[in-house]
Amino acid sequence: MRIFRKGPARRGKAAKLSPGLTGMRLALDWVQMATQGIKALTSPAKPAKPAKPAKPGVVPAGTAGPPRRSRASFSTGTHDCAQGSLRYRLFKPGRVATDKPMPLVVMLHGCGQTPEDFATGTGMNLLARESGVMVLYPGQSREAHPNRCWNWFDAGNAARGKGEAAVIASLTRRIIETHGADPARVYVAGLSAGTSMALALAHGYPDLFAAVGAHSGLPLGAARDQTSAVMAMQRGNPGARLVRAMPTIVFHGSHDAVVHPRNGRLIAIRAREPYAGLRQSQAAGHSPGGRSYAKTIDRVGAGRALVEHWSVRGAGHAWSGGSARGRFTDPKGPDASREMLRFFLRHSLAARRRKALAAELQAPAA
Repeated sequence: MRIFRKGPARRGKAAKLSPGLTGMRLALDWVQMATQGIKALTSPAKPAKPAKPAKPGVVPAGTAGPPRRSRASFSTGTHDCAQGSLRYRLFKPGRVATDKPMPLVVMLHGCGQTPEDFATGTGMNLLARESGVMVLYPGQSREAHPNRCWNWFDAGNAARGKGEAAVIASLTRRIIETHGADPARVYVAGLSAGTSMALALAHGYPDLFAAVGAHSGLPLGAARDQTSAVMAMQRGNPGARLVRAMPTIVFHGSHDAVVHPRNGRLIAIRAREPYAGLRQSQAAGHSPGGRSYAKTIDRVGAGRALVEHWSVRGAGHAWSGGSARGRFTDPKGPDASREMLRFFLRHSLAARRRKALAAELQAPAA
């Protein structure tokens, strides 16, 4: 018995099926649908296809995208105030717009140097870029000193509110205000004559600076004129007893023939005196492929270091670990720039403390 008509159905007319066959077909369709439904419920879902990676420079719709980072800059400027004028260079690392205010390190060059040379020799800009720190390099003029030395031994230039120290402090405040540096984390460091001026600033403006770095320099108050300055450089001088505590890190070469190494030890001794209950530890090490060193670390209990003294064995009058592209550098020594930055960033000066110190320093003497 034939169920289907021989050949294909004519266009526009469906093939006729017997009532029995139609029922069977409906039953089979129902079973197939039920089977597919059970499969859909019991089979694991197929993993979704991974989204195509976005093309470089294209932010996918509905996403905020990575924060934009500005480029690093090394700008030149001039600062004028009632006490004088200074040229300077300012390094600003690239930063994200939402970052917190950056710390600021003020770097004071030595005699015969410029801000550009000091930046190159110390390599501080490279480290500052890694750590997100601004670096300010005030520059001494030949008019102020024929060899570009800071006049650290002259009370008219090193005391609070006077001369070169006042101009550098004013410049530092201007950078904080105009470039958004963190006023709680401002530090000062120097080399040779720059060290002695850095110490004058740190102790003359304790409401501005949270810590100080001293490399191959002399203690505060070690001289009162050029003659006594030369004598102190040759023999060492203990300087003045410090009134307030100031976190201090010291580097000095053991074979420094320009500023006697005794001065480095005396800076550290003076820095310890205002603190009570310091515990001292000693360590020694060797920079990779370079010089050995001995260091003493003073802290209260197990807290952060408050005074560090690094004696670099065999080093002369030069910035330890500096680049050979700069003047007065010793690439073989431990990295003074890195160690100073590490030391600095452990210290800060709270707003309440800054305000109290400023009021105390402005009050008339009894």
